[in-house]
Amino acid sequence: MDVQQAQLIVNGIAVGSIIALAAVGLTLTYGILRLANFAHGDFMTLGAYLTLVVNTVGVNIWLSIFIGAIGTIAAMLLAEKLLWSRMRTYRATSTTLIILSIGLALFVRYGIVFVWGGSNQAYNLPISPARDIFGLKVPQNQIIVLGLAVLVILALHYLLQNTKVGKAMRAVADDIDLARVSGINVDQVVVWTWVIAGSLTALGGSMYGLITAVRPNMGWFLILPMFASVILGGIGNPYGAIAAAFIIGISQEVSTPFLGSQYKQGVALLIMILVLLIRPKGLFKGTI
Repeated sequence: MDVQQAQLIVNGIAVGSIIALAAVGLTLTYGILRLANFAHGDFMTLGAYLTLVVNTVGVNIWLSIFIGAIGTIAAMLLAEKLLWSRMRTYRATSTTLIILSIGLALFVRYGIVFVWGGSNQAYNLPISPARDIFGLKVPQNQIIVLGLAVLVILALHYLLQNTKVGKAMRAVADDIDLARVSGINVDQVVVWTWVIAGSLTALGGSMYGLITAVRPNMGWFLILPMFASVILGGIGNPYGAIAAAFIIGISQEVSTPFLGSQYKQGVALLIMILVLLIRPKGLFKGTI
């Protein structure tokens, strides 16, 4: 393996960790609420912009990320209150939900353009030199992104496996009617699902802004890799989505010398198509 390939793999791991954070939120809403939310990527963008707003007035970047996550959670809960809860009451079909989510995505994206404009922006951070690790030049922000992603994934594992909320979420994902009969507060689980999804999505958007630039279409370009991760990892399986996100992130970056950077999204699409043809349920067991 030459230095260029190793560098691309490192870049792929950083991108994969960001896709993993967002894909976990997407697979939770898919598995628990049965909602293929195409607005997920644009809420990711919203989290990055809210972080930008707070950071540019002089607030520490980590506090800015936290405040951005709170704002994103609030926006997602507002969408749940005004849109998704009503659609569940009306027993809307999956096709209707998909169309509505695409409309919501456009609303959020062009709202961002209206408020902040369409140009690329960056966080107010000091320039940090790249670290030399085994002969590879690794930007410090990529190391931070990977480390933070690992910590968040471990925290998510603890939440899902060792808390009442996590066990209730898994029960609802397995069988919502049985969970309701068993005395689980499904409405509370729905709220927690959006809180967790919003937190991870906003964090993913802020992390992506750290290693690239903050721009209105950043989340839209990641929605396909996110869905590919959800399908490859088994729908509703957060651990599968994490593993698949790293596979897709690395595959996209490694393909650039052969296909060019403009075709990276096509790699995620190709992987998703092959999985659907060969193993429709994904590489890991899903909840649906």
